[in-house]
Amino acid sequence: MSDIIVFGAGGRTGRAAIAEALRRGHGVTAVVRDPAKYGDLAGARVRVVAGDVTDAGAVAELAAGHDGAIAAVYDPAAPTADFFTRAVRALRDGLDRAGVRRLVWVGLASVLPTKSGVLLMDTAGYPQEYRQFYLAHGEGNAVLRGAGGGPDWVVLSPAGDFDHAGTRTGVWRRADGDAESRVSYPDFAIALLDELDTPTRHGVHVGIEDGR
Repeated sequence: MSDIIVFGAGGRTGRAAIAEALRRGHGVTAVVRDPAKYGDLAGARVRVVAGDVTDAGAVAELAAGHDGAIAAVYDPAAPTADFFTRAVRALRDGLDRAGVRRLVWVGLASVLPTKSGVLLMDTAGYPQEYRQFYLAHGEGNAVLRGAGGGPDWVVLSPAGDFDHAGTRTGVWRRADGDAESRVSYPDFAIALLDELDTPTRHGVHVGIEDGR
């Protein structure tokens, strides 16, 4: 059993990650902006705390004593253009100070390469109305790739999108970007915890899909 910290714990991905972590016997620190709104997350092995993922000092203080970190973060109130880059920098710095050696960052399928090598967001017919959001996620990935030191990291995202009504099948697989690909939140959480508990990929962005 180990202790992990989940940033962005109140969202669907964060909640699924907590559920999978508890299934495995881990203790969890769930970081949210306003703990009063997420009292349902608290439990015998879940501590809910307030934290700012863009503040390296806060990250370091909260993450001390943990074995690994998952970040599934988004702040609709923050400027999209630099939120992800600021969050990545703060996480790398703060987790390094805290001695946390593994970060699993939840990325975006739109900036995942397809089988042809073209990014999914650049394929024919892919929705473009959120392109600035896609690019902002991509900049966050670029900061991870370009920074030296800090924790070992991997970016995981759906290969296409979430199956929002999907249930836990217990199986997943790696996949290139594909707009038709789907994975349930519980199965994606299995991939997150697998890569946290027993790392197999390092310094790359990996797509995840239903393994059946």
